[in-house]
Formats: sequence, structure tokens, C-alpha cells
Amino acid sequence: MEHFTTEQPHAGRTWLDEYRTRIESIRVRAEQARDRVATVTATARTRDGAVVVTVDPSGSLTDLQLGVRAEEMPRARLAETVLRLSREAAADAAAQVEAIMAPLTGAGR
Repeated sequence: MEHFTTEQPHAGRTWLDEYRTRIESIRVRAEQARDRVATVTATARTRDGAVVVTVDPSGSLTDLQLGVRAEEMPRARLAETVLRLSREAAADAAAQVEAIMAPLTGAGR
């Protein structure tokens, strides 16, 4: 049978207090990361400005702008360009989200 000294319950409270502090810190950092992730956008464009796409944090298209030069493009090339730029912007958004989350997930250690 273990015998507890009067110091051991205090040590347990100190450990629990430190644990609660760490958990609260993690919660705050997670909320901050969530808020930052929610604002992530990424934009990709052609050099001539014919096509500009913007995506949200999940990579979903949120804006598509077709400049005057887009009218000169064959439809198949225009469609391919939109898809290619969407993929580029989605990859950029994913990298931004990963960078925001890395301190919480331990990635890159």
C-alpha cells in the first residue's frame, strides 16, 4: 500500500494545473489557426491576364475572371487553362493551410 505525503497531493495539483494550461494554450492556437485557414485564398493567372482564378482553402473555385485575351483562345484551350490554373491555385491554398497547421500538427519537425 502506498503512503502519500502532504507534498504529493500538491504535486498532483501542480501537474494538473500545468496540464490544463497546456490544453488551453493548444485550444487557443487551434482557434487562431482555424480563423487563419478560413481566410486563405489563392489566385493563379495567365501572364497576359486572359484567365484569373481564385480558390478558397479547400481548393474550390470562388472567382473566375476572363479577360479580353480569353476571347481569342479556342474553347478547348480556354477550358484547359481554367482547369490548370485551378489546380495551381488549389495547390497554393493547400500549401498555405499546411503552413498554418504545421505548428499544431508537428509537421516539419
